[in-house]
Amino acid sequence: MSANKTPMTTDAARRIQSQTAKANDGKITKGSFAAKALSAAEKNKNNGVI
Repeated sequence: MSANKTPMTTDAARRIQSQTAKANDGKITKGSFAAKALSAAEKNKNNGVI
């Protein structure tokens, strides 16, 4: 694991969500990595991290 951490961005979260939806008939399940990525990106955006 790298010592440098890159914060989750909304663009990256959208790409993850899009690929997950394509693989699961358009569904993003609660608690999935895609859902967590989107949540983290929004938190980073609201806290001024990105």
